[in-house]
Amino acid sequence: MAAKAGKRVTAADVARSLGLSRATVGFVLNGTTEQRISEATRDRVLAEAARLGYRPHTAAQALRRGSSKLVLLIIPDWPVGFSISECVEEASHALEAEGYSLVTQTHHPVGTARPLWELLDPEVVVGFAPFNQDELAAMRGCGITKIIPGPGHSASPPDPLGLHDGPRLQVEHLHTRGHERLGFAATSDPRLSTLVESRLTAAREAVASLGLPPLVVRSVDAPDTAGQAVHDWLQANITGVVAYNDDSAARTIRAAVRAGHEVPADLAVIGHDDNPYAALFLPSISSIRIDYAGLGRHLATLALQAATGRPLPTDGVDAATAVVARESTES
Repeated sequence: MAAKAGKRVTAADVARSLGLSRATVGFVLNGTTEQRISEATRDRVLAEAARLGYRPHTAAQALRRGSSKLVLLIIPDWPVGFSISECVEEASHALEAEGYSLVTQTHHPVGTARPLWELLDPEVVVGFAPFNQDELAAMRGCGITKIIPGPGHSASPPDPLGLHDGPRLQVEHLHTRGHERLGFAATSDPRLSTLVESRLTAAREAVASLGLPPLVVRSVDAPDTAGQAVHDWLQANITGVVAYNDDSAARTIRAAVRAGHEVPADLAVIGHDDNPYAALFLPSISSIRIDYAGLGRHLATLALQAATGRPLPTDGVDAATAVVARESTES
């Protein structure tokens, strides 16, 4: 007997089709090992379940075992580029190895879609940034207590996106190559305003600690603004540019070359995030590499610690930050 079209096939349907008790079928489909069920009966149940198209009811299983085996990762409203994708992919692999599934949702401040924590019953919710009080209250209202970062689970990578170490290394890299008057290539994308301001603040602190003149900040979002920025920097005797990311670095280099200037002889530029195209650009772009795969593994470790109570590793996060020197700063 097959279930009606459009209706979920249940364990009861499998039991009726085989003429077995619901309890026997339930023991087989739930993998219960405490009950003595013959291999022949077990094989019959599994074969019939496959024939009928049975799929386990995730919510019911979660209630029985007290765990949904789901981790929800909330991504801020950022353009999802290579770095975030690499982080998510690595976190997903690490969680799958432990029997957990990773689900992601991008948080759009003006969106009207219900948050997935209301729909999926995740065991753990993880964010790249702290959640606000309204979000925490909403999660608690759904019965979610394992929140990272959040009350009781505040462990997080010390600088997961290179907000402090990255800009410091950019400034130091240019300074060691003789550049004392520096510019900062920014973007005016409102989605990135918090990240841009954080990296700019860190770069300013690094410049001040070295006793260098203040950064000259310009936006390089479009060809005309990038061209004007290059003109302004050269007029101000700027010889090195700290770019918010590799996109900003590429726009700066393109504008400089199109205006007839040499990189790095006239203007050295260092990007951030070390996207794959940084090595392919001409000239190739010096950048800051963050081990986003390591960050993904660390996020998975934090989620598993919250879910299972296992101790965190003593060696901490392995998302190292380092300079990758290429042609845009190397003469």
